[in-house]
Amino acid sequence: MSVSTSIQVAPDAGLSQRRAELADLIKRFAPENGVHPTAIDALNLIRSDQPTDALPVVHKPGLCVIVEGRKEVQLADERYVYDPLNYLVVSVTLPLAGQVIEASPERPYLCVRLDIDPARICNLIANTSPIGVPAARTARGLFLDRIDTPLLDTVLRLLRLLDSPDDIATLAPLAQQEIFYRLLRGAQGQRLHEIAIPDTQTHRISRAIEWLNTHYAEPLSIDSLAQMINLSPSALHHRFKAVTAMSPLQYQKQLRLQEARRLLLADYSDVSSVGYKMGYESASQFSREYSRLFGASPTKDIARLRAQALQARSA
Repeated sequence: MSVSTSIQVAPDAGLSQRRAELADLIKRFAPENGVHPTAIDALNLIRSDQPTDALPVVHKPGLCVIVEGRKEVQLADERYVYDPLNYLVVSVTLPLAGQVIEASPERPYLCVRLDIDPARICNLIANTSPIGVPAARTARGLFLDRIDTPLLDTVLRLLRLLDSPDDIATLAPLAQQEIFYRLLRGAQGQRLHEIAIPDTQTHRISRAIEWLNTHYAEPLSIDSLAQMINLSPSALHHRFKAVTAMSPLQYQKQLRLQEARRLLLADYSDVSSVGYKMGYESASQFSREYSRLFGASPTKDIARLRAQALQARSA
């Protein structure tokens, strides 16, 4: 089990000042716990006044910048811990488990999340010649890095637009483009470059990932999936695991179980019917794999989650 922690450097007064302004903006536009959409479509603000349990989620490509607090993200058996002024980039859709591990009412966990559109990355690369993208260190579909002043300035300018909504339509796309540019120029920019450029193996794997996210309840044929993205079955398995830390079958299982949990929470569906809907041939197999991922049977897990939600609403 590998562990990746936040990158530690000497304090910087300029970064601290910008961080304080970011914290004030987030607190104003995210006054309560939860994920808060904003007037900028791709931008969400996240707040938590206390540590949380690990929450499984299918994480779309995006940039996450922690302003206060600390978080751990788990991908398969790998754990990534990051804190203020470090950022996380998820370059392909991944089933993750995220847990806020440091937060309090006095110093809440505050995070900026910006969706990443690979098509915009591709257009940026095509229209900016040359960007000079650094070489990749590994092929994993997420990475941590230390934020620098130019990137933090751009994130701050984007959030300042929330105070001037008339400027959002014109200026927000420019700020987002600069953020993507600076991510590409960062130490691990090749990660984004490869998912955006057609015919790279990583781009082909991203196509397989998106297919699985649409067809996760269907039987999976590795040979057919490999043929669809023009890779051999062995190359598909190797590259897929390099990007996602799991095999295509393991990835599909994560998607099925997370969607099953969402359905059970949303509409009180019968456990067996949800299992069959997710492609499981027996209720016992579904319950066994659900328990392995979430630590309890579907019935007990959903009852616990509903009790926690009720307690939070009454607090």
